[in-house]
Amino acid sequence: MTTLRLILGDQLNCEHSWFQQVRDDVIYVLMEVRQETDYVLHHAQKIIAIFAAMRAFSARLHADGHKVHYIAIDDADNLQSLPDNLNALIATYRATALAWQAPDEWRLDQQLHDYARTLSIYTEIADTEHFYSARDEAATFFGQRSRWVMEHFYRHMRLRHGVMVSQTGAPAGGQWNFDHDNREAWRGTPWEPGDSRPGHDHGALWATIEAAGVRSFGQPQADNFRWPLNREEALQQLEAFVEHALPHFGRFQDAMSYKAWRLFHSLLSFAMNVKLLSPHTVVARVEQAWRDGQAPIAAAEGYIRQILGWREYVRGVYWHRMPGYDQLNAFGHETPLPWWFWNGETRMRCLASAIGQSLEHAHSHHINRLMVIGNFALLAGLSPQQLHQWYLGIYIDAFEWVELPNTLGMSQYADGGLLATKPYISSAAYIDRMSDYCKGCHYDKKQRVGERACPYNALYWDFLDRNRERLEGNHRMAMMYKQLQRISEEDLAAIRERSAQLRADLNAT
Repeated sequence: MTTLRLILGDQLNCEHSWFQQVRDDVIYVLMEVRQETDYVLHHAQKIIAIFAAMRAFSARLHADGHKVHYIAIDDADNLQSLPDNLNALIATYRATALAWQAPDEWRLDQQLHDYARTLSIYTEIADTEHFYSARDEAATFFGQRSRWVMEHFYRHMRLRHGVMVSQTGAPAGGQWNFDHDNREAWRGTPWEPGDSRPGHDHGALWATIEAAGVRSFGQPQADNFRWPLNREEALQQLEAFVEHALPHFGRFQDAMSYKAWRLFHSLLSFAMNVKLLSPHTVVARVEQAWRDGQAPIAAAEGYIRQILGWREYVRGVYWHRMPGYDQLNAFGHETPLPWWFWNGETRMRCLASAIGQSLEHAHSHHINRLMVIGNFALLAGLSPQQLHQWYLGIYIDAFEWVELPNTLGMSQYADGGLLATKPYISSAAYIDRMSDYCKGCHYDKKQRVGERACPYNALYWDFLDRNRERLEGNHRMAMMYKQLQRISEEDLAAIRERSAQLRADLNAT
Protein backbone atom coordinates (compact mmCIF):
# COMPACT_ATOMS: atom_id res chain seq x y z
CA MET A 1 0.00 0.00 0.00
CA THR A 2 1.91 3.03 -1.29
CA THR A 3 0.88 6.69 -1.14
CA LEU A 4 2.48 9.30 -3.37
CA ARG A 5 2.59 12.79 -1.91
CA LEU A 6 3.19 15.52 -4.48
CA ILE A 7 5.17 18.61 -3.41
CA LEU A 8 5.05 21.58 -5.77
CA GLY A 9 7.97 23.95 -6.21
CA ASP A 10 6.41 26.62 -4.00
CA GLN A 11 5.51 24.20 -1.17
CA LEU A 12 8.89 23.75 0.47
CA ASN A 13 7.66 23.90 4.05
CA CYS A 14 9.81 21.63 6.20
CA GLU A 15 7.54 22.35 9.20
CA HIS A 16 4.49 20.83 7.51
CA SER A 17 2.79 18.07 9.49
CA TRP A 18 3.41 15.66 6.61
CA PHE A 19 7.06 15.46 7.64
CA GLN A 20 6.64 14.95 11.37
CA GLN A 21 6.59 11.18 10.93
CA VAL A 22 8.71 8.96 8.68
CA ARG A 23 6.52 6.40 6.91
CA ASP A 24 7.69 3.50 4.74
CA ASP A 25 4.46 3.55 2.73
CA VAL A 26 4.81 7.21 1.65
CA ILE A 27 6.92 8.48 -1.24
CA TYR A 28 7.34 12.22 -1.69
CA VAL A 29 7.40 13.41 -5.30
CA LEU A 30 9.06 16.57 -6.57
CA MET A 31 9.50 17.33 -10.24
CA GLU A 32 11.10 19.94 -12.47
CA VAL A 33 8.89 20.15 -15.56
CA ARG A 34 8.64 22.23 -18.71
CA GLN A 35 4.98 22.71 -17.90
CA GLU A 36 6.11 25.07 -15.15
CA THR A 37 9.12 26.66 -16.83
CA ASP A 38 7.28 27.42 -20.07
CA TYR A 39 3.76 28.69 -19.20
CA VAL A 40 5.31 32.16 -19.04
CA LEU A 41 8.80 33.41 -19.92
CA HIS A 42 10.65 33.46 -16.57
CA HIS A 43 13.69 35.31 -15.30
CA ALA A 44 16.72 33.02 -15.20
CA GLN A 45 17.19 33.57 -11.47
CA LYS A 46 13.62 32.53 -10.75
CA ILE A 47 14.12 29.18 -12.48
CA ILE A 48 17.47 28.60 -10.78
CA ALA A 49 16.10 29.54 -7.36
CA ILE A 50 13.06 27.27 -7.52
CA PHE A 51 14.99 24.28 -8.85
CA ALA A 52 17.88 24.75 -6.40
CA ALA A 53 15.49 25.17 -3.46
CA MET A 54 13.56 22.06 -4.54
CA ARG A 55 16.76 20.04 -4.75
CA ALA A 56 17.87 21.24 -1.32
CA PHE A 57 14.45 20.37 0.09
CA SER A 58 14.60 16.90 -1.44
CA ALA A 59 18.03 16.35 0.09
CA ARG A 60 16.67 17.42 3.48
CA LEU A 61 13.80 14.93 3.25
CA HIS A 62 16.26 12.18 2.32
CA ALA A 63 18.49 13.07 5.26
CA ASP A 64 15.50 12.93 7.61
CA GLY A 65 14.71 9.38 6.45
CA HIS A 66 11.81 10.05 4.07
CA LYS A 67 11.45 8.33 0.72
CA VAL A 68 11.68 10.78 -2.19
CA HIS A 69 11.34 10.44 -5.94
CA TYR A 70 12.87 13.49 -7.59
CA ILE A 71 12.49 14.14 -11.30
CA ALA A 72 15.11 16.55 -12.67
CA ILE A 73 14.53 18.71 -15.74
CA ASP A 74 16.92 16.62 -17.86
CA ASP A 75 15.94 13.13 -16.68
CA ALA A 76 15.36 10.80 -19.64
CA ASP A 77 12.04 9.60 -18.21
CA ASN A 78 10.74 13.11 -17.46
CA LEU A 79 7.49 13.56 -19.39
CA GLN A 80 7.52 17.29 -18.53
CA SER A 81 4.02 17.64 -17.09
CA LEU A 82 2.48 16.90 -13.71
CA PRO A 83 -0.23 14.49 -14.94
CA ASP A 84 2.04 12.51 -17.27
CA ASN A 85 4.76 12.08 -14.67
CA LEU A 86 2.23 11.17 -11.99
CA ASN A 87 0.67 8.54 -14.23
CA ALA A 88 4.08 6.96 -14.73
CA LEU A 89 4.90 7.05 -11.02
CA ILE A 90 1.55 5.58 -10.01
CA ALA A 91 2.24 2.67 -12.36
CA THR A 92 5.86 2.27 -11.26
CA TYR A 93 5.06 2.15 -7.53
CA ARG A 94 1.63 0.59 -7.92
CA ALA A 95 0.41 3.44 -5.76
CA THR A 96 -2.95 3.11 -4.06
CA ALA A 97 -3.32 6.77 -3.11
CA LEU A 98 -2.20 10.21 -4.27
CA ALA A 99 -2.09 13.24 -1.99
CA TRP A 100 -1.12 16.84 -2.64
CA GLN A 101 -1.14 20.13 -0.80
CA ALA A 102 -3.65 22.66 -2.08
CA PRO A 103 -1.95 24.74 -4.81
CA ASP A 104 -1.90 28.50 -4.47
CA GLU A 105 -2.47 29.10 -8.19
CA TRP A 106 -5.86 28.50 -9.76
CA ARG A 107 -4.48 26.84 -12.90
CA LEU A 108 -2.68 24.16 -10.85
CA ASP A 109 -5.59 23.71 -8.49
CA GLN A 110 -7.87 23.12 -11.47
CA GLN A 111 -5.38 20.85 -13.22
CA LEU A 112 -4.97 18.58 -10.21
CA HIS A 113 -8.71 18.45 -9.54
CA ASP A 114 -9.35 17.51 -13.17
CA TYR A 115 -6.55 14.96 -13.07
CA ALA A 116 -7.89 13.35 -9.89
CA ARG A 117 -11.21 12.68 -11.63
CA THR A 118 -9.38 10.43 -14.11
CA LEU A 119 -7.87 8.24 -11.39
CA SER A 120 -9.25 5.07 -9.89
CA ILE A 121 -7.08 5.35 -6.76
CA TYR A 122 -7.83 7.33 -3.60
CA THR A 123 -6.91 11.04 -3.71
CA GLU A 124 -6.56 13.53 -0.87
CA ILE A 125 -5.84 17.25 -0.55
CA ALA A 126 -3.98 18.71 2.43
CA ASP A 127 -3.67 22.32 3.51
CA THR A 128 -0.27 23.95 3.00
CA GLU A 129 -0.32 25.07 6.66
CA HIS A 130 1.30 28.33 5.62
CA PHE A 131 -1.12 31.26 5.53
CA TYR A 132 -2.90 33.02 8.35
CA SER A 133 -6.24 32.87 6.54
CA ALA A 134 -8.20 30.35 4.49
CA ARG A 135 -8.76 30.96 0.80
CA ASP A 136 -12.31 32.19 1.41
CA GLU A 137 -11.80 34.08 4.67
CA ALA A 138 -11.64 37.53 3.08
CA ALA A 139 -14.79 36.83 1.05
CA THR A 140 -16.59 35.63 4.18
CA PHE A 141 -15.40 38.69 6.11
CA PHE A 142 -16.62 41.18 3.49
CA GLY A 143 -19.83 39.28 2.78
CA GLN A 144 -22.12 41.13 0.37
CA ARG A 145 -20.24 44.42 0.49
CA SER A 146 -19.62 45.69 -3.05
CA ARG A 147 -16.26 47.23 -2.19
CA TRP A 148 -13.52 45.57 -0.20
CA VAL A 149 -11.08 47.73 1.77
CA MET A 150 -7.82 46.13 2.82
CA GLU A 151 -7.53 48.22 5.97
CA HIS A 152 -10.71 46.67 7.38
CA PHE A 153 -9.43 43.14 6.75
CA TYR A 154 -6.03 44.05 8.19
CA ARG A 155 -7.56 45.19 11.47
CA HIS A 156 -9.62 42.00 11.59
CA MET A 157 -6.43 39.96 11.15
CA ARG A 158 -4.56 41.91 13.81
CA LEU A 159 -7.33 41.29 16.32
CA ARG A 160 -7.89 37.66 15.38
CA HIS A 161 -4.22 36.77 15.68
CA GLY A 162 -3.32 39.14 18.51
CA VAL A 163 -0.62 41.02 16.62
CA MET A 164 0.46 44.42 17.99
CA VAL A 165 -2.70 44.78 20.07
CA SER A 166 -3.32 45.01 23.79
CA GLN A 167 -5.36 42.53 25.80
CA THR A 168 -8.37 44.82 25.34
CA GLY A 169 -7.92 44.82 21.55
CA ALA A 170 -6.50 48.35 21.29
CA PRO A 171 -3.83 48.85 18.62
CA ALA A 172 -0.26 49.37 19.75
CA GLY A 173 0.68 53.03 19.80
CA GLY A 174 -2.97 54.08 19.77
CA GLN A 175 -3.49 53.74 16.00
CA TRP A 176 -3.82 50.93 13.51
CA ASN A 177 -1.78 52.39 10.70
CA PHE A 178 1.42 54.46 10.70
CA ASP A 179 1.63 54.82 6.93
CA HIS A 180 1.79 58.61 7.15
CA ASP A 181 5.17 58.28 8.90
CA ASN A 182 6.56 55.98 6.20
CA ARG A 183 6.88 58.26 3.17
CA GLU A 184 10.34 59.79 3.31
CA ALA A 185 12.64 60.07 0.33
CA TRP A 186 16.13 58.62 0.74
CA ARG A 187 18.96 61.11 0.21
CA GLY A 188 21.87 58.71 0.63
CA THR A 189 21.98 58.27 4.41
CA PRO A 190 21.87 55.98 6.17
CA TRP A 191 23.38 53.77 3.50
CA GLU A 192 21.57 50.55 2.65
CA PRO A 193 22.93 47.53 4.56
CA GLY A 194 25.40 45.23 2.89
CA ASP A 195 24.13 42.12 1.16
CA SER A 196 24.44 39.41 3.81
CA ARG A 197 22.82 36.68 1.73
CA PRO A 198 25.01 33.61 1.21
CA GLY A 199 26.54 33.07 -2.20
CA HIS A 200 25.94 29.85 -4.15
CA ASP A 201 27.59 28.52 -7.27
CA HIS A 202 24.80 27.12 -9.41
CA GLY A 203 26.69 27.20 -12.67
CA ALA A 204 26.19 23.47 -13.22
CA LEU A 205 22.45 23.72 -12.58
CA TRP A 206 22.17 26.67 -14.95
CA ALA A 207 24.03 24.76 -17.65
CA THR A 208 21.57 21.89 -17.18
CA ILE A 209 18.60 24.24 -17.47
CA GLU A 210 19.94 25.78 -20.67
CA ALA A 211 20.83 22.38 -22.15
CA ALA A 212 17.26 21.23 -21.49
CA GLY A 213 16.03 24.01 -23.80
CA VAL A 214 14.35 26.14 -21.14
CA ARG A 215 13.99 29.74 -22.33
CA SER A 216 14.48 32.66 -19.95
CA PHE A 217 15.58 36.28 -19.73
CA GLY A 218 17.49 38.47 -17.29
CA GLN A 219 20.89 37.89 -15.71
CA PRO A 220 21.27 34.39 -14.16
CA GLN A 221 24.20 35.29 -11.87
CA ALA A 222 24.55 31.54 -11.40
CA ASP A 223 28.15 31.61 -10.17
CA ASN A 224 27.29 33.84 -7.19
CA PHE A 225 23.62 33.23 -6.54
CA ARG A 226 22.44 35.23 -3.52
CA TRP A 227 18.86 34.19 -2.73
CA PRO A 228 18.13 32.06 0.40
CA LEU A 229 17.41 28.51 -0.74
CA ASN A 230 16.56 26.72 2.52
CA ARG A 231 14.92 27.52 5.85
CA GLU A 232 18.20 28.13 7.67
CA GLU A 233 19.37 30.68 5.12
CA ALA A 234 15.96 32.34 5.16
CA LEU A 235 16.10 32.66 8.95
CA GLN A 236 19.58 34.18 8.67
CA GLN A 237 18.21 36.69 6.17
CA LEU A 238 15.35 37.51 8.54
CA GLU A 239 17.79 38.21 11.37
CA ALA A 240 19.98 40.36 9.13
CA PHE A 241 16.91 42.34 8.06
CA VAL A 242 15.77 42.89 11.65
CA GLU A 243 19.20 44.02 12.76
CA HIS A 244 20.30 46.18 9.86
CA ALA A 245 17.31 47.24 7.74
CA LEU A 246 14.08 47.09 9.75
CA PRO A 247 14.95 50.16 11.87
CA HIS A 248 14.93 52.25 8.66
CA PHE A 249 12.37 50.30 6.66
CA GLY A 250 9.35 52.35 7.68
CA ARG A 251 10.76 55.76 6.86
CA PHE A 252 12.10 54.75 3.48
CA GLN A 253 9.80 51.96 2.31
CA ASP A 254 8.46 54.15 -0.53
CA ALA A 255 11.83 55.65 -1.47
CA MET A 256 13.59 54.86 -4.75
CA SER A 257 17.14 55.35 -5.97
CA TYR A 258 19.30 54.38 -8.90
CA LYS A 259 22.18 54.05 -6.41
CA ALA A 260 20.58 51.40 -4.20
CA TRP A 261 18.31 48.63 -5.50
CA ARG A 262 17.48 47.09 -2.14
CA LEU A 263 17.47 50.06 0.27
CA PHE A 264 15.86 48.69 3.47
CA HIS A 265 13.56 46.02 2.08
CA SER A 266 13.82 42.54 3.55
CA LEU A 267 14.42 40.37 0.44
CA LEU A 268 12.34 37.67 2.15
CA SER A 269 9.44 37.50 -0.32
CA PHE A 270 10.85 34.61 -2.35
CA ALA A 271 11.56 32.57 0.79
CA MET A 272 8.03 33.18 2.07
CA ASN A 273 6.31 32.56 -1.26
CA VAL A 274 7.95 29.14 -1.71
CA LYS A 275 7.24 28.50 2.00
CA LEU A 276 10.79 28.15 3.22
CA LEU A 277 9.74 30.71 5.80
CA SER A 278 6.39 31.05 7.55
CA PRO A 279 4.68 34.46 7.66
CA HIS A 280 3.91 33.71 11.31
CA THR A 281 7.64 33.44 12.00
CA VAL A 282 8.38 36.71 10.23
CA VAL A 283 5.56 38.68 11.84
CA ALA A 284 6.40 37.38 15.31
CA ARG A 285 10.08 38.28 14.89
CA VAL A 286 9.33 41.80 13.66
CA GLU A 287 6.82 42.40 16.46
CA GLN A 288 9.37 41.18 18.99
CA ALA A 289 12.00 43.50 17.52
CA TRP A 290 9.67 46.44 18.14
CA ARG A 291 8.88 45.29 21.68
CA ASP A 292 12.62 44.94 22.36
CA GLY A 293 13.28 48.46 21.13
CA GLN A 294 15.17 47.31 18.02
CA ALA A 295 12.82 49.12 15.61
CA PRO A 296 10.35 52.01 15.80
CA ILE A 297 6.66 51.19 15.84
CA ALA A 298 6.05 52.73 12.39
CA ALA A 299 8.64 50.43 10.84
CA ALA A 300 7.31 47.29 12.53
CA GLU A 301 3.66 48.08 11.83
CA GLY A 302 4.41 49.04 8.22
CA TYR A 303 6.22 45.78 7.58
CA ILE A 304 3.64 43.63 9.36
CA ARG A 305 0.87 45.33 7.36
CA GLN A 306 2.57 44.14 4.17
CA ILE A 307 2.35 40.52 5.32
CA LEU A 308 -0.57 40.10 7.71
CA GLY A 309 -2.65 42.67 5.85
CA TRP A 310 -1.82 43.03 2.18
CA ARG A 311 -0.39 39.54 1.45
CA GLU A 312 -3.37 37.76 3.00
CA TYR A 313 -5.83 40.22 1.48
CA VAL A 314 -4.67 39.88 -2.14
CA ARG A 315 -4.76 36.10 -1.78
CA GLY A 316 -8.39 36.41 -0.70
CA VAL A 317 -9.12 38.63 -3.69
CA TYR A 318 -7.43 36.15 -6.03
CA TRP A 319 -9.44 33.13 -4.91
CA HIS A 320 -12.69 35.10 -4.82
CA ARG A 321 -12.27 36.45 -8.35
CA MET A 322 -10.72 33.51 -10.17
CA PRO A 323 -11.25 32.28 -12.79
CA GLY A 324 -11.66 35.28 -15.08
CA TYR A 325 -9.89 37.95 -13.05
CA ASP A 326 -6.84 37.70 -15.30
CA GLN A 327 -8.92 38.79 -18.31
CA LEU A 328 -10.27 42.04 -16.84
CA ASN A 329 -9.38 45.21 -18.74
CA ALA A 330 -11.58 48.08 -17.56
CA PHE A 331 -9.90 50.72 -19.74
CA GLY A 332 -9.62 48.51 -22.81
CA HIS A 333 -5.86 49.01 -23.01
CA GLU A 334 -4.26 46.84 -25.73
CA THR A 335 -0.88 48.42 -26.59
CA PRO A 336 1.94 45.83 -26.56
CA LEU A 337 4.84 46.27 -24.15
CA PRO A 338 7.72 48.26 -25.70
CA TRP A 339 10.87 46.29 -26.49
CA TRP A 340 12.81 48.12 -23.76
CA PHE A 341 10.83 46.22 -21.11
CA TRP A 342 13.20 43.36 -21.98
CA ASN A 343 16.50 45.24 -21.77
CA GLY A 344 15.88 48.49 -19.86
CA GLU A 345 17.27 50.63 -22.68
CA THR A 346 15.03 53.68 -22.44
CA ARG A 347 15.94 57.35 -22.04
CA MET A 348 13.56 57.63 -19.07
CA ARG A 349 16.01 57.24 -16.21
CA CYS A 350 13.42 56.02 -13.70
CA LEU A 351 12.25 53.21 -15.96
CA ALA A 352 15.79 52.36 -17.06
CA SER A 353 16.74 52.00 -13.40
CA ALA A 354 13.64 50.10 -12.23
CA ILE A 355 13.64 47.70 -15.18
CA GLY A 356 17.44 47.41 -15.09
CA GLN A 357 17.33 46.43 -11.40
CA SER A 358 14.63 43.89 -12.19
CA LEU A 359 16.66 42.32 -14.99
CA GLU A 360 19.81 42.20 -12.86
CA HIS A 361 18.30 40.98 -9.58
CA ALA A 362 14.92 39.43 -10.54
CA HIS A 363 13.61 41.86 -7.94
CA SER A 364 12.60 45.47 -7.52
CA HIS A 365 10.72 46.78 -4.53
CA HIS A 366 7.01 47.57 -4.56
CA ILE A 367 7.17 51.31 -5.32
CA ASN A 368 9.32 50.76 -8.40
CA ARG A 369 6.83 48.12 -9.50
CA LEU A 370 3.78 50.28 -8.76
CA MET A 371 4.72 53.94 -9.26
CA VAL A 372 7.38 53.71 -11.97
CA ILE A 373 6.75 50.66 -14.16
CA GLY A 374 3.05 50.14 -13.42
CA ASN A 375 2.30 53.86 -13.45
CA PHE A 376 3.84 54.26 -16.90
CA ALA A 377 2.06 51.18 -18.24
CA LEU A 378 -1.33 52.49 -17.09
CA LEU A 379 -0.79 56.03 -18.37
CA ALA A 380 0.51 54.78 -21.73
CA GLY A 381 -2.34 52.29 -22.19
CA LEU A 382 -0.23 49.13 -22.24
CA SER A 383 -2.04 45.80 -22.20
CA PRO A 384 -2.63 44.75 -18.57
CA GLN A 385 -2.55 41.11 -19.66
CA GLN A 386 0.90 41.50 -21.22
CA LEU A 387 2.10 43.43 -18.19
CA HIS A 388 0.79 40.66 -15.94
CA GLN A 389 2.76 38.07 -17.89
CA TRP A 390 5.89 40.25 -17.67
CA TYR A 391 5.59 40.78 -13.90
CA LEU A 392 4.86 37.08 -13.38
CA GLY A 393 8.00 36.16 -15.28
CA ILE A 394 10.54 38.74 -14.21
CA TYR A 395 10.16 38.76 -10.43
CA ILE A 396 11.58 35.95 -8.35
CA ASP A 397 8.76 36.27 -5.81
CA ALA A 398 5.97 36.40 -8.40
CA PHE A 399 3.38 33.63 -8.14
CA GLU A 400 0.00 34.30 -9.67
CA TRP A 401 -2.02 34.40 -6.43
CA VAL A 402 -0.05 37.41 -5.22
CA GLU A 403 1.17 38.94 -8.49
CA LEU A 404 -2.11 39.01 -10.45
CA PRO A 405 -4.19 41.12 -8.01
CA ASN A 406 -1.24 43.44 -7.49
CA THR A 407 -0.80 43.94 -11.25
CA LEU A 408 -4.33 43.96 -12.65
CA GLY A 409 -6.01 45.40 -9.58
CA MET A 410 -3.58 47.63 -7.69
CA SER A 411 -1.27 48.70 -10.51
CA GLN A 412 -3.48 48.81 -13.62
CA TYR A 413 -6.98 49.31 -12.15
CA ALA A 414 -8.02 46.81 -14.81
CA ASP A 415 -10.68 45.39 -12.47
CA GLY A 416 -12.44 48.76 -12.39
CA GLY A 417 -11.87 49.30 -8.68
CA LEU A 418 -12.56 45.90 -7.14
CA LEU A 419 -9.19 45.94 -5.36
CA ALA A 420 -7.98 49.55 -5.23
CA THR A 421 -10.05 52.61 -4.40
CA LYS A 422 -8.40 54.66 -7.15
CA PRO A 423 -5.87 54.28 -9.97
CA TYR A 424 -2.30 54.71 -8.71
CA ILE A 425 -1.02 57.30 -11.18
CA SER A 426 1.26 60.30 -10.97
CA SER A 427 3.18 62.79 -13.05
CA ALA A 428 6.93 63.25 -12.75
CA ALA A 429 6.41 65.25 -9.56
CA TYR A 430 5.84 62.18 -7.37
CA ILE A 431 8.77 60.29 -8.86
CA ASP A 432 11.03 63.27 -8.31
CA ARG A 433 9.84 63.70 -4.73
CA MET A 434 10.49 60.05 -3.82
CA SER A 435 13.68 59.36 -5.79
CA ASP A 436 16.84 60.67 -7.43
CA TYR A 437 15.76 59.40 -10.85
CA CYS A 438 14.97 62.78 -12.40
CA LYS A 439 18.46 64.21 -11.83
CA GLY A 440 20.45 63.80 -15.02
CA CYS A 441 17.52 62.34 -16.97
CA HIS A 442 17.22 63.00 -20.71
CA TYR A 443 13.76 64.46 -20.05
CA ASP A 444 12.73 67.58 -18.15
CA LYS A 445 10.57 66.74 -15.14
CA LYS A 446 8.88 70.17 -15.21
CA GLN A 447 7.77 70.30 -18.83
CA ARG A 448 4.48 68.88 -20.09
CA VAL A 449 4.97 69.26 -23.84
CA GLY A 450 7.92 69.34 -26.19
CA GLU A 451 10.44 66.70 -27.23
CA ARG A 452 12.35 66.90 -23.95
CA ALA A 453 9.26 66.99 -21.68
CA CYS A 454 9.00 64.07 -19.25
CA PRO A 455 6.58 61.56 -20.82
CA TYR A 456 4.85 61.00 -17.48
CA ASN A 457 3.52 64.56 -17.47
CA ALA A 458 1.58 64.63 -20.73
CA LEU A 459 0.49 61.01 -20.30
CA TYR A 460 -0.80 61.78 -16.77
CA TRP A 461 -2.98 64.73 -17.72
CA ASP A 462 -4.16 63.03 -20.91
CA PHE A 463 -5.14 59.92 -18.92
CA LEU A 464 -7.25 62.03 -16.55
CA ASP A 465 -8.80 63.85 -19.50
CA ARG A 466 -9.60 60.67 -21.47
CA ASN A 467 -11.12 58.94 -18.45
CA ARG A 468 -12.95 61.92 -17.00
CA GLU A 469 -16.39 60.33 -17.22
CA ARG A 470 -15.26 57.17 -15.44
CA LEU A 471 -13.06 58.72 -12.73
CA GLU A 472 -14.16 62.27 -11.99
CA GLY A 473 -16.74 61.12 -9.44
CA ASN A 474 -14.11 59.27 -7.39
CA HIS A 475 -13.68 61.33 -4.22
CA ARG A 476 -10.05 60.23 -3.89
CA MET A 477 -9.33 61.88 -7.26
CA ALA A 478 -11.15 65.15 -6.61
CA MET A 479 -7.91 67.15 -6.21
CA MET A 480 -6.52 65.74 -9.47
CA TYR A 481 -9.59 66.84 -11.41
CA LYS A 482 -9.59 70.27 -9.80
CA GLN A 483 -6.06 70.68 -11.09
CA LEU A 484 -7.08 69.43 -14.52
CA GLN A 485 -9.81 72.05 -14.68
CA ARG A 486 -7.19 74.78 -14.27
CA ILE A 487 -5.45 73.76 -17.51
CA SER A 488 -6.56 75.88 -20.46
CA GLU A 489 -8.13 74.23 -23.47
CA GLU A 490 -5.18 75.35 -25.59
CA ASP A 491 -2.68 73.74 -23.24
CA LEU A 492 -4.84 70.63 -22.94
CA ALA A 493 -4.87 70.29 -26.73
CA ALA A 494 -1.06 70.40 -26.73
CA ILE A 495 -0.97 67.77 -23.97
CA ARG A 496 -3.29 65.52 -25.97
CA GLU A 497 -1.06 65.87 -29.03
CA ARG A 498 2.11 65.12 -27.06
CA SER A 499 0.49 62.12 -25.37
CA ALA A 500 -0.74 60.72 -28.68
CA GLN A 501 2.76 61.08 -30.13
CA LEU A 502 4.29 59.29 -27.13
CA ARG A 503 1.83 56.43 -27.25
CA ALA A 504 2.29 56.04 -31.00
CA ASP A 505 6.07 55.90 -30.69
CA LEU A 506 6.60 54.00 -27.43
CA ASN A 507 9.52 51.98 -28.69
CA ALA A 508 11.57 55.13 -29.27
CA THR A 509 10.85 56.70 -25.86
